[in-house]
Amino acid sequence: MEAIKFRMEQMGLSNKDIAKTLDGANRASEILNRKRSLTIRMIKNLHNYLDIPYESLISS
Repeated sequence: MEAIKFRMEQMGLSNKDIAKTLDGANRASEILNRKRSLTIRMIKNLHNYLDIPYESLISS
């Protein structure tokens, strides 16, 4: 999740900005607070939207 937070900070994005990528604001909060794991679809969406390498998303 650190890779997501880091990229969000670099791009000046908030949780609200990535909510659609992670199936809503509540889900985004759960993901960023490590209360829920990423799904394959979320990993693909984050890779495409934030340009985070798949390896960084899978290992987090």
